[in-house]
Amino acid sequence: MELLSVNIGRRRVVEYAGSRSGSTGIDKRPVRGPVLVTAPGAKGVGGSGLAGDQISNLRHHGGNDQAVYAYAREDLDAWQETLGRPLPDGSFGENLTMSGVDVTGARIGERWQIGSDLVLEVTSGRIPCRTFQGHLDEPGWVKRFTGEGAPGAYLRVIVAGEIRAGDAVRIVHRPEHEVTVGLQFRAVTTEKSLLPRLLAAGDALHPETTERARRYLAQHAAEGLVT
Repeated sequence: MELLSVNIGRRRVVEYAGSRSGSTGIDKRPVRGPVLVTAPGAKGVGGSGLAGDQISNLRHHGGNDQAVYAYAREDLDAWQETLGRPLPDGSFGENLTMSGVDVTGARIGERWQIGSDLVLEVTSGRIPCRTFQGHLDEPGWVKRFTGEGAPGAYLRVIVAGEIRAGDAVRIVHRPEHEVTVGLQFRAVTTEKSLLPRLLAAGDALHPETTERARRYLAQHAAEGLVT
């Protein structure tokens, strides 16, 4: 398993941006040399975990539980073939483009060591937005991306460290539960009935997803649909 590229983006103003400023940092490009990755702080205050990477919409992006976004090169290649256009590393706004890593099948709470120091923990899948659709300029992209069910993974920083393209990726912890990125993504998008199953991931689950699952349980318990 290998880190193919480390990708960062600078804010720029575009007509499709979903932020109040009209800017976005979704256009990420591979960089040479080492990049420091640290926990950026709470959502709404902290941005990206990667030094030099900029985020405009702090309401929906960034923060400790979404410090890093990773996508598999194999999934990019599949989309490349489907869309009939080249998709270079970073095309989906991912910070890390990885090879040989089953990102969709990764379990919530799974930990990856990249290089000699950095340790990341999987928290959730990425929910597509209109900025993503505008960036790719693909009509109906949000629905299409959602239907495919390969969202990539958000990660939190457990141990800070520097990384660079070519670093090895190792799974250093894999939880015993079976809550994967793919399952979590389906539960919060197309199959809400799966939400209660996500709680098996415990504290590793993204706090917003935990709250969704608990609200679902409370609502359905009040309606007498669950016990």
